[in-house]
Amino acid sequence: MEFILINLLNGLSYGLLLFMLSAGLTLIFSMMGVLNFSHAAVYMLGAYLGYSFSAWLGFWWGLCLAPLVTGLFGALIERFALRRVHQYGQISQLLLTFGLSYLIVELVQLLWGRTSMPYAIPPSLQGTLLTIYSSKLPLYRGFMMAISLVMLLFIYILVIKTKVGLIIRAALTQATMLEALGHNLPRIFMWVFAAGCALAGLAGAVGGAAFATEPNMAASVGSIIFVVIVVGGMGSLKGVFLASLLVGLLQTFAVTMDYSPLSLLAFLGLIVPSSHFSYALLNISISQLAPVLPYLMLILILIFRPQGLLGNKDDECV
Repeated sequence: MEFILINLLNGLSYGLLLFMLSAGLTLIFSMMGVLNFSHAAVYMLGAYLGYSFSAWLGFWWGLCLAPLVTGLFGALIERFALRRVHQYGQISQLLLTFGLSYLIVELVQLLWGRTSMPYAIPPSLQGTLLTIYSSKLPLYRGFMMAISLVMLLFIYILVIKTKVGLIIRAALTQATMLEALGHNLPRIFMWVFAAGCALAGLAGAVGGAAFATEPNMAASVGSIIFVVIVVGGMGSLKGVFLASLLVGLLQTFAVTMDYSPLSLLAFLGLIVPSSHFSYALLNISISQLAPVLPYLMLILILIFRPQGLLGNKDDECV
């Protein structure tokens, strides 16, 4: 029971961090139709900015200023780069953000170096939130979960329940009508892109203190973000939330299971233990397969449900 509960809580906290990271990318894609390949690099930039502002002004200032700076950076990128290639289609936008990701990573390494940063959890968030038998759930994990849930509620209310959200959603499917009503469509896209980058910066500022703030952090999460948004459904906020939790729980439980299919078959008496050498593939433990499992889930989703778990044809952010 202790094993299940502590892994469940750790999996939920990791899954909510993935959602925090994927929400901005989902917002940008669903509202603008732009698949931002530089999103993980902006997450990395947010972590480094959070560390620098925290060392200078304190953790809470770092938590506030890092997303503001990354949001401003995103607005400048959309205004002076992405907008200029918008007329050439999605391939040009994709290539631009792909190149931008490498540029951001190299700039971060030039400014902060190629070593890990000592981004520490503040004393007010250190300690234990829950004690389950002999296992403890850190207070900071609970803080990360709370931030993710508040982000989900805020995005949902903004996009679905407000006039601003109605205008933003109409910008993708009814752009001509929206401009005829007097709305500045390029400015709307700029602020949407800035908001998505700000969410990535917030995820970096929060996650950088919990995990390592180091030069390879963009590469470590870059691919898993796209797994989450494809499994959940391109443009579906609810689908991304569900997929984030599934991936977080799947990887958390998998890395703690040092069992193999071979050991299970031997336990059931279906094979002879002395013949283990004949079943090399079955001797791979679940913990060894943990990094591969999300991508296996991605392949299965693309084969049996290409639109994702909760995806829809209109790519609305709901």
